[in-house]
Amino acid sequence: MHFLLRVSLLVCSLLLVSDASSSKLPLAPEPAGSSSTPPVIVIGFVGGYVRHDDRVHTEVQLADRLREEYASALSVQTFENHRGEDAHHAVLRLLDANGDGTLSPEEKQNARVIIFGHSWGASETVELARKLEKDGVPVVLTIQVDSVQKKGENDALIPANVSQAVNFYQLDGFLHGQPEIRAANPARTRILGNFRSDYKDKPMTCGQYPWWNRLFMKPHIQIECDPTVWKQVESLIRSNLSLEARIPQPNESNSPASTFKENR
Repeated sequence: MHFLLRVSLLVCSLLLVSDASSSKLPLAPEPAGSSSTPPVIVIGFVGGYVRHDDRVHTEVQLADRLREEYASALSVQTFENHRGEDAHHAVLRLLDANGDGTLSPEEKQNARVIIFGHSWGASETVELARKLEKDGVPVVLTIQVDSVQKKGENDALIPANVSQAVNFYQLDGFLHGQPEIRAANPARTRILGNFRSDYKDKPMTCGQYPWWNRLFMKPHIQIECDPTVWKQVESLIRSNLSLEARIPQPNESNSPASTFKENR
């Protein structure tokens, strides 16, 4: 009788220990991609009739480099400039963390979007930012390189949902960029600068580009293949990868001194 009682007590003790141990087991990790915070989104637009994956063009090379280095922490996509609506839908899908087809206030607040482009692609950069403004989505940074305004668009006026904007341009040849961008609301958007490049004394060869581009659009192509300009573009993107879009604080200048210089 005593033997059976001791056995029963031993079994009960083991069960209690087992229950206590199982209650302390860590929860199963969330499946990959289930985080409510989306990756930083970088959208690049190519100019003219360039394909989105044509690696001759510097903006495509930059996107590939960022994609390789940052992997899942960064979503980088390039688009032809006539595919602005596709880019718009892509951004909204990436921001929709729970996949319900609607952006919640939290999903909009968590948005970290950077947009850049060359030529017509730079014009489409501002147009995409303007569409996101209507959606209530902030944009960390827009970068325009020799922006050529497309019909029905305004590439000079930066919408108020953009935290920072910068413009690189040249004024030679029949095809040249927008010389000045300005903020629709200077209290919300910081214009980092309008920086001019000049290739009369120091021309770029751009030998990998088609001969007709180098002949008929020489200065416009030179700024696209200018490593100095694109190092500045890349530096700006990298410096903002971990920053959320925000309104400048009252004690901050909306036109800070920039490390970027005009190329003369």
